[in-house]
Amino acid sequence: MMVSKPRILITNGHIIDPYSGYDRNGDLLINDGMIVAREDHIDIEASSDLMVVDAGGLIVCPGFIDLHCHLREPGFEYKETISTGTRAAARGGFTTLCSMPNTDPAIDNVAVVDYIRTKTAEDGVVRVCPIGCVTKGRKGLELAEMEELATAGVVAFSDDGDPVWDSNIMRLALAYSKDLGLPISNHCQDHTLSKGGVMAEGSVATRLGLPGIPAAAEEAMVARDIALAELTGGKLHVAHLSTAGSVSLVREAKFKGLSITAEVCPHHLLMTDERVLSVSNGLHTTSVDDSYDTSTKVYPPLRTLDDVTALIAGLNEGVIDCIATDHAPHDVASKQVTYEEASFGISVLETAVGSLCQLVHSGHLTLSTLIDRLTTGPAHVLGSQFNNYRSLEPNTTADLVLLDPDKEWTVDSEMFVSKGRNTPLNGATLHGQVQMTIVDGGVVYQDSGIGIKE
Repeated sequence: MMVSKPRILITNGHIIDPYSGYDRNGDLLINDGMIVAREDHIDIEASSDLMVVDAGGLIVCPGFIDLHCHLREPGFEYKETISTGTRAAARGGFTTLCSMPNTDPAIDNVAVVDYIRTKTAEDGVVRVCPIGCVTKGRKGLELAEMEELATAGVVAFSDDGDPVWDSNIMRLALAYSKDLGLPISNHCQDHTLSKGGVMAEGSVATRLGLPGIPAAAEEAMVARDIALAELTGGKLHVAHLSTAGSVSLVREAKFKGLSITAEVCPHHLLMTDERVLSVSNGLHTTSVDDSYDTSTKVYPPLRTLDDVTALIAGLNEGVIDCIATDHAPHDVASKQVTYEEASFGISVLETAVGSLCQLVHSGHLTLSTLIDRLTTGPAHVLGSQFNNYRSLEPNTTADLVLLDPDKEWTVDSEMFVSKGRNTPLNGATLHGQVQMTIVDGGVVYQDSGIGIKE
C-alpha cells in the first residue's frame, strides 16, 4: 500500500534513540522518507507541504521491531490478514513484523515468501519480514531448503507452533545457521512432557482440575538446544521464555560466550497462572466467576510469580535480549469453547506497549530499557541487516513512534483493528499509548488527540 510522505517537523519531543545513545528534548525534520535533521530546535518556515507535529510531553523513539508474530496469511485469513495485522501493528508502534511460518502453505519455499512480500506491498502498512521453516511443512522430518529461503529474504528460521523435536535435525539446522548468518528460533517444548497440558502445572491447575505443563518441558529443550549450539557454533534464538529455569540456562550459555539470544512476551512479564483463576494480576481484577477464561490460554502458559520475577530480572540484565509479542489472533469459535478445547494464543499487538508501560510505572524497568528491548534488542538478534539504519540520526530512514507513556486508556477488544479479539486485558485500564507511527516517512497511524498543524 502506498502511503503519502509529506515533509514532517516533529517539535518539542523527548527523543530517545538507543541506537545512537541520544536522549534529550529536540526536534526532527523528515523529508522524502528520510530524517534530514535532528537538533535541539529546528527553525523552518511553514509551507503548504509541511506537517508540524507537536510532540510536547511525548517520547519520540525508533519504530519497534516484533521478532515473533502470527499474521495467519496465507491459509487462515479468517483469523488475521496481512492488512489487518499490519494495521494493528501500526497502532501498537511496531514498524517491522517478523511473521511466523505456521501458515497454510507453510513458509518453506520461495513462492510463499514472494506471496507474503507481494501481499505486504499491496495491503500492508508496516514492513513484514518472513521467517522461513526449519523443516518442510513444519513436520520435523526433513530440513527445508534453508539456503534458498535465505536468498529469497527470510530473516530467521523456525517451526514455531511446534518445536524442532528431532535433535539431529536441529543440529543440522544450527550448523547451516552459522553459514547463513540467520538465527534458528525454536519453540522449546518437550511434547513428551507437555502433551495434553493446557496451563502451567501447579496449584492453580490442580485447583481448576486442568492438566498442567511442567516448567521442565521448556527447560529440557532449552538445555538441549544450548548444547547443540555449543557443538555447532550455530545461532540459536530461544523464543518466548517463560520459566526461571530457562533464564538461568540462557544466562549460563551467554557467560560461556555462545551465540545465543532470547525473547520474552508481554503477557509472561505481567501475568501469572493465577489469572486463569481470575484474581487480581496487577492489570485487571475480575471475579472468580470468570475462571477458565480461554483468553488466558497461551503457549507457553502463564506461570508463577517467581518465574515472572526472574523474567523481568533477565530482561533488565540483558540475558533476555528483547520483547516479542507472539501475537496470535484467533476467531471467536476457536476461543468460545472449553478451556481444554480452546486454541492457544493471545492477540497482543495493540496492547503490548500499554501493558509494558506498567513495568515502567511500577519501577521494574526504566523507559530507556523498555525502548531498547523493543528496538536495538531485536535488531541485534536479526544481525547486521537490521543494525543502525532505523536509528533517528540524520540520513536514516524515518521509522519512528511517538509515545505517551502516561496516557490512560481502557482496553476494548471490540475496537481492535486486528481480527483477533482474544485478550485477557479486555476492560483493563492501562497507562501508556502510541500516538503516532511513521514508516518510511509516511504516517501509518495517528491518534485523534495528537496536535497537528498542516
